Amino acid sequence: MRIASLVPSATEMLFALGLGDDVVGVTHECDFPPEAATRIRLTSSVIPDGLPPGEVDAAVRDVTAQGRALYELDEAALARLNVDLIVTQALCTVCAVSYDDVLAVADRLPRTPRVISLDPETLSEVLGDLETLGEATGRTSEATELRSRLEQRIATVRDAVAAVERPTVAALEWLDPPFAGGHWVPEMVALAGGIDVLGEPGRKSRTVSWEQIADARPAVVVAMPCGLYANEAAEQALEYREPLDVVGAERIIAVDAAASFSRPGPRLVDGLELLGHLLHPALVPAPEGIAWRQLSGAVIA
Repeated sequence: MRIASLVPSATEMLFALGLGDDVVGVTHECDFPPEAATRIRLTSSVIPDGLPPGEVDAAVRDVTAQGRALYELDEAALARLNVDLIVTQALCTVCAVSYDDVLAVADRLPRTPRVISLDPETLSEVLGDLETLGEATGRTSEATELRSRLEQRIATVRDAVAAVERPTVAALEWLDPPFAGGHWVPEMVALAGGIDVLGEPGRKSRTVSWEQIADARPAVVVAMPCGLYANEAAEQALEYREPLDVVGAERIIAVDAAASFSRPGPRLVDGLELLGHLLHPALVPAPEGIAWRQLSGAVIA
C-alpha cells in the first residue's frame, strides 16, 4: 500500500503501526519519527516563518477571512506518488491542508485514492483513530495492541493520582492572544491530577484575556504553544513574562507541545505522563526523553 499522510499525527500513527515503509508522502511539518522527514513533502504553509506570535495569529485570521487556505498541497507531486490512501483531517483549518481541497485534488488524480479524515476531539477518539487506520491498512491487531498499551499507561497515571489534592491549571495553547487549550488537553490535565480552569473537554481551544486567566487563579500555568518544541515554548513564554507573572501562578512551565500535546497521536500519552509528573512528582515518575522547562516556582525533583 502507498500512503500519503497530510497530518503529522497521522504520520506518527502510521509509523507506530509498522507502516513506515508504506508512507511515501508527508507534510512539511512531519518530523517524527526522524525517518518521516525523508519522505516526499507534499505541503507548504502560506504563513512566513519566523513571525512573532501576535503576527502569526493576525496572518492566520487575515488569510482565513479571505477564504484562502493556510496550506498548499503539491498536486503534481501527489499524482506522481500514485497513492492508494490519503490520511488527512477536517478538525482544524489551522493545522493542515483544507479537507475540501484534499477531496478535490484526490478526485483529479489519475487513480482516485481512498481518503480518510481523522478528527478526534477527545483522548479516547485519538486512540480510536489508531484502530481506524489499522482497519484501513490491514493492521487491525497491531492497532488493538498499541491502543491497549497506551490505555494501560493512561490508567497507571490516573490511578496514581486518584486520591490527591488537585492543583488548578491553566493550559495555554498560544500566548498572543492567549488561547486556552481545548479538545483533549483539559482531559489530559484531569487524568494527570489537575483541574483545568479555562479549557472545556472535547471543545475547541478558545481565546481568553490575561484578566480571565488571572481571575481563574491557576496554581500552575503550562505554556504549550501549538506546534512549538520546549525551548521555543520557553522563549515565547519569556517574551510574555510580564502578563504571565501578573496571573500569579505558583509555577510556570513550558512544555514540548509539538511532540506531546498539540498532535493527536500516540505521544499524547507521553504528555499525560509528563503532566502527571509535573503536578505530582512523588507519585508519577518523569517520562524519559520528554523536554520541558520550568520558568518560575520551586524546581521539582
